[in-house]
Amino acid sequence: MESGELRRVYDQVLAEVDAGGFGAPPEGELSAEQIVAHLAANDELMSEATEAVLAGSPFAYYDLETIHRPQLDALVSQCGGLDALATLLRATSQKLCVLADRLDPAAAATPVDTHLREGFDLTVTEPMPWGRTLDLHARVHVPMHLAQLRALRPHPHPA
Repeated sequence: MESGELRRVYDQVLAEVDAGGFGAPPEGELSAEQIVAHLAANDELMSEATEAVLAGSPFAYYDLETIHRPQLDALVSQCGGLDALATLLRATSQKLCVLADRLDPAAAATPVDTHLREGFDLTVTEPMPWGRTLDLHARVHVPMHLAQLRALRPHPHPA
């Protein structure tokens, strides 16, 4: 896992959030606030898993893609809006990137019981090297939410 990739994709997400101008989501989709809340909450889980790997402790990681909307809404309400959520995401993503930087090859190869789903394209329900999970997060999960944010603009922001 190269943490530079993780930092780059978070920088893109945060730039998108800072640009603002999001409209209402289509029926059944997440709002910009819910997307940012989801990413921040997921970062906290991934940081916990990374800390456990670094400490040599067993850990199971469950992606928050299936988190219930009331939990996201509670986090959105607690933060009070997109600006505060962006501040939270800056903190959670920075912590995750710092922890990912500490993973040496042996730690990155540590199998973690991983449960994640990315739409219809990817489902994992087995132990997987933690570095690979972080790589999927950087290359698939966060970019998917970046695309969701961009789709919430009436006039899409150029990449």
